[in-house]
Amino acid sequence: MAQQAGQTDWHLLKGGFFDGLERELAAFRQHSVQRRVKKNEIIFFENDRCDRSFYLDSGSVKIFRVSLHGKEPTFFIRSPGEMFGLAEVVGGERRKCSAQALANSVLLEIGRDPFLDLMLEHPLLARRVIGVLGSRIRYLSEQLENLMTCGVPTRLLKLLLCLSHDEIAQAKGGPVDVPVLLTQGQIAAMTGSCQQTISETLAAFEQRGLLAVSRRSIRLLDPGAILDALSESSC
Repeated sequence: MAQQAGQTDWHLLKGGFFDGLERELAAFRQHSVQRRVKKNEIIFFENDRCDRSFYLDSGSVKIFRVSLHGKEPTFFIRSPGEMFGLAEVVGGERRKCSAQALANSVLLEIGRDPFLDLMLEHPLLARRVIGVLGSRIRYLSEQLENLMTCGVPTRLLKLLLCLSHDEIAQAKGGPVDVPVLLTQGQIAAMTGSCQQTISETLAAFEQRGLLAVSRRSIRLLDPGAILDALSESSC
């Protein structure tokens, strides 16, 4: 079925960047260098020169900015198998955001020139880069639309579904744990809300039996019911 206009390709957004590209992944590993980063370590800052891209082997990374008022809106959470630091490297611009490890992580970093050479040598890799960047642009456009038209409950459910997309597909209707451990403050930063509102909204969803919240995780008890709730929502 053709993808509807404006609809994010969640597989490209959250799936493994090199899924189905084993030959390209092998070439990438040959030209990259492993780097270990500790929890809370900054990987790059906004306005840094863009001389390399990163593949996340393990751990998790947040992509964020610091506003003039000191707030830190978070745009993406990168999970194992994902690339980040792509757009500016391809375009040769300075970083638009900062990246910080949310857990002890292992990265593969590759210089700009070797990465561009790999794209020339492997057309399927170049197509994947284009597809991923396009999906991320659509995702950010949808997030902006959500902020303008949807309430916090809808924005929160959409975020949890996005983070758990691959797990939901594998569970085939059963309960799933959101794979990324986020504080309520971090969730608030990703939904344009505040920590108190997120806490109250999560509690309300618990009472409805949609999810279960513990100190360390969020479990989606009935992803199908959450999708139904979103389809019935008028934002």
